[in-house]
Amino acid sequence: MVGELRPGEMVLAGIAEPDGPRLHFIGSIRSPWGPEDCPKNIGRAREAGMGARVELDPAFAPALAGLTVGQPVILLYWMDRARRDLLVQAPRHVEAPRGTFALRSPNRPNTISQATVRITTLDPVQGVIGIDAIDCFDGTPLVDIKPWLETVDMPPDSAAD
Repeated sequence: MVGELRPGEMVLAGIAEPDGPRLHFIGSIRSPWGPEDCPKNIGRAREAGMGARVELDPAFAPALAGLTVGQPVILLYWMDRARRDLLVQAPRHVEAPRGTFALRSPNRPNTISQATVRITTLDPVQGVIGIDAIDCFDGTPLVDIKPWLETVDMPPDSAAD
């Protein structure tokens, strides 16, 4: 549903209201990784000490307003080379097969992955964000960027339950 704009809001021309589930990639992730050497998770990517960057489609550059260097953000990205047919997987790091939804594997029905990363550089004019690390292949399509907020993204303290 399209509503009225509030003062200061800006829309992207040419994007119509979706008539069903669709994705519009907003850019891509540039990383040092390929299929032969990509870390299995963001922790291992950080251990490698190799940063990466996000390159937005220039039309989305204004959407970076308000982000700052040092800020953590959540990247949602489409693992375009992952399998989509595995319901149960047998990764090497666990003792027995597990259901796909019990794993962080990129192989899943909808190959959306996420990583919480820290902004190391920011060029809002060019739509480029330097990030501390990432665990995906170079050129992976970017779905969305969300700010990581402690008050929203930290699970509740289990001791308080």
